[in-house]
Amino acid sequence: MKVLVVNAGSSSLKYQLINMNGESVLAKGNVERIGMPEPLLKHTVQDKETVEIHGDFKDHVAALKKVIETLVDEKLGVIGSMDEISAVGHRVVHGGERFSSSVIIDDEVMEAIEANIELAPLHNPANIMGIQACRNIMPNTPMVAVFDTAFHQTMPQKAFMYAVPYSVYEDLGVRRYGFHGTSHKYVSLKAAAMLGKPVESLKIITCHLGNGSSIAAVDCGKSIDTSMGFTPLEGLPMGTRSGSIDPAILSYLMDKENLTCEEVNRILNKDSGMLGLSGLSSDFRDLHNAAAEGNKRAQLALDVFNYEVKKYIAAYAAAMGGVDCIVFTAGIGENTPRVREKSCSGLEFMGIKIDDEKNQKVLGRLNTEGEISTDDSSVKVLVVPTNEELMIARETLELI
Repeated sequence: MKVLVVNAGSSSLKYQLINMNGESVLAKGNVERIGMPEPLLKHTVQDKETVEIHGDFKDHVAALKKVIETLVDEKLGVIGSMDEISAVGHRVVHGGERFSSSVIIDDEVMEAIEANIELAPLHNPANIMGIQACRNIMPNTPMVAVFDTAFHQTMPQKAFMYAVPYSVYEDLGVRRYGFHGTSHKYVSLKAAAMLGKPVESLKIITCHLGNGSSIAAVDCGKSIDTSMGFTPLEGLPMGTRSGSIDPAILSYLMDKENLTCEEVNRILNKDSGMLGLSGLSSDFRDLHNAAAEGNKRAQLALDVFNYEVKKYIAAYAAAMGGVDCIVFTAGIGENTPRVREKSCSGLEFMGIKIDDEKNQKVLGRLNTEGEISTDDSSVKVLVVPTNEELMIARETLELI
């Protein structure tokens, strides 16, 4: 059985075709600049070089048609016809409180996804375009929506509520939703398998650290707390996002700098985080290189990030009444040993000890995973490359 995984952005469409018999990626790619000048499809077949295909992709339907044509092409393709695609799994960013698990898409589900646009105005409309394009071209193929927020719907009310008037939650849906749920679920299950224990017996802290970062407390396989909140702006400082700050800063900036709400929102989302602190870059590779050359602001940005990760790890251990395993994943978590080491430094009192030699060897870009804690560390520390596409494909297969 073959599942097509689709992740649609406002001007992009990423895809993977996965053979679920063995869970191998047959082909993957990305259509860039949809509806813009010089759109481009980058298509990669397993173990072969990436091919670039130019075309007139005026919308997501045109882009998806080209993807299907490429998948069935005699030279570039991997299937004989689109009938070999048993189902399509769609990444949908926000499911609100309505969806606590993945669902088969029908008209009612589409209406619910559209109703959540105001909670994710930058993401849900693009996800909807991807679904509509697939339904247009593949009307008889089952479609499944896999929500970034669904995994965190197991949070208790004490964890997801904000201390604002209760009517704000009741009338407007303002609460912590959390994101990166598909990644947190995948790596927590993978970590349990690596430890040879059922996930229901473990207290796991999953650290998804990338340009966007979040941490989750996964107790017995269920998310009980997570760092991102009503939006992906809350929590850790990130590449260009501020993370959690005193909310009074917003009105202060608006008053002192005569800024609009939109301008302040842009500053917090686009001009803050590692970029804002360092004044240099949002890329951790640039920051580490600059810090090694004596750039104090680059070092400050790194120190702030590592400190915040450490605080969340300790806080979530407290929330769960202990911790058995810490997992690092995503671009920074998988590939930056220094961040892993600094984020755990000082937590030896909790039984968390990093083995320097192991830590240097495990890198996601080399397709490696493994334990980086010392033999006598009572808390296991693992690096697990995330695979959100495979998680989406698995949940799609399970539903159909």
